[in-house]
Amino acid sequence: MLKTLLSFDYTAHERFVAPAREKSEVWRLVLGLCLVVAIVWIGGPLIWELLSYGLSEEDYLALANDFTTLVLPQSVLLLLYSFGLVWLAVATVTLTMHKRRPETLLGSPTIAWMQAKFVFVALLLLMLALLVLPPYQSDPPLIRGLEFGHWLALLTPALIALFIQTSAEEVLFRGYMQQQLAARFNSPQVWMLIPSALFGLAHYAPGSYGGNAWLVVIWAGVFGLIAADLTARSGTLGPAIALHFVTNISALLLIAPQGEMSGLALYQYPFSAADEAELRAMLPFDFAIMLVCWLAARLALRR
Repeated sequence: MLKTLLSFDYTAHERFVAPAREKSEVWRLVLGLCLVVAIVWIGGPLIWELLSYGLSEEDYLALANDFTTLVLPQSVLLLLYSFGLVWLAVATVTLTMHKRRPETLLGSPTIAWMQAKFVFVALLLLMLALLVLPPYQSDPPLIRGLEFGHWLALLTPALIALFIQTSAEEVLFRGYMQQQLAARFNSPQVWMLIPSALFGLAHYAPGSYGGNAWLVVIWAGVFGLIAADLTARSGTLGPAIALHFVTNISALLLIAPQGEMSGLALYQYPFSAADEAELRAMLPFDFAIMLVCWLAARLALRR
């Protein structure tokens, strides 16, 4: 088992990359990414236009006013569901620019689903153990977020929204980008590092994280490398989506920092993401948990 954990067996990655090889020119990837950005940029205002017709003026203004802080459940849900635009954009680009079916971004759907189930169960058990077993505790203690009944009522739409968000990010970074780069370049230093670096930079938010903004970028970049590694080992996006999904359940639905993006959390830390000292103290623990989750996912996959 130790030998397996120390290995870098990426033979399954070839099956994952194969559909991208026919049209793997770099210009197609660059233009495709520009089109993805354009579709999302155009689609965002259209969502707000539809909401202006579907909501009362009071509800629309409350949603619009909160969208910069995201402390209301409906604001967080809207943000997460809006990642459906990323799915639409990547699928459109895959069809038009690369002349292949969007489901090829996942690898074999049957195998992806099976692997995702294995990893999801393993990580869920790990997270539950971390929540209920000593020495896990919060000092100072956690504070209550949503009331349990309200949280439970929102749980199903929140889980659907989280699945859309996490799978959309994985399809873009570990699906589209990783596949197209690996089809053109054999080196993992290209097809792992470039999407992971871009994924990290996408999390650069000095307005939210203050002086820790680059530490959060590094955290997200390492997460991207772990997700890329799981994708290369398994030959599908299933494990990476499961890892991302469970991670965001923990960070957005169970315990979140106060303030921005806390609207769906059952509990909250007694500090916000802008509290630089508290966040900096928590990040090493988050790094350790991320590595343990990677190992747990690999054990579940036997890879």
